[in-house]
Amino acid sequence: MEHLSGRAYNILKSVDTVAGYTTYIDLIRPLTAGKDVVSTGMTKEVERVEAAIDIALRGKSCAIVSSGDAGVYAMAGLVFEMCKTKKIKVARQGVRSEGAVLVVEVIPGIPALCSGASLLGAPLTHDFAVISLSDLLTPWELIEKRIEAAAQADFVIVLYNPKSRKRNWQLESAQKIILKHRDKNTPAGIVTGAMRENQEVLIVPLESLHTAPVGMQTTVFIGSSASVEYLDFMFTPRGYSEKIDQRVRG
Repeated sequence: MEHLSGRAYNILKSVDTVAGYTTYIDLIRPLTAGKDVVSTGMTKEVERVEAAIDIALRGKSCAIVSSGDAGVYAMAGLVFEMCKTKKIKVARQGVRSEGAVLVVEVIPGIPALCSGASLLGAPLTHDFAVISLSDLLTPWELIEKRIEAAAQADFVIVLYNPKSRKRNWQLESAQKIILKHRDKNTPAGIVTGAMRENQEVLIVPLESLHTAPVGMQTTVFIGSSASVEYLDFMFTPRGYSEKIDQRVRG
């Protein structure tokens, strides 16, 4: 609850209905008292969004909740995709648009790449790429190309959806691709359940990533050639070393 923005908190308190994946609804139960709740399980995203849109078209306000940020691997895109498919004209909050029947506001949150990075230290201080390893909606061949390109370009690589019970081989496959371009001792940060009761933070060498405890609530951070493990932290220098050396010497 303490990691909600003020705007998100106020919206959740004010709307008539809250819709979301059951696990995420449970995280905000104190804010749903007395409200209608649309709660569905995993893989029912389309049904959830469709129900929320129908509620809004009937004149009630409805908030669709996501973990992290609604626009990062989450529900905001699906809302717009469904409105476009159904030819429902929408307007941005506070902007008049002739013929619009719905007002849509996307409220920014804290994505897992930011909450996870803060727990590790500062792994994203320089350029990085974010890739989901879930091949449920994206062909694995395309995911492989993106991993290869990011590894070759020496980005810090953030991996979403690294492993589940059914998808248990993709992370090791990604590791093998990245090891072609990175030293085996490159730090890899593993953050599970960021800011939740089951929170775990671990840093391992890239060569050991396939043996680390990883699940669906895990975000993986693979360092660039410049990334450093320091004490219990992981960070990526941005290029201040010369200035720091001058200050230290001076």
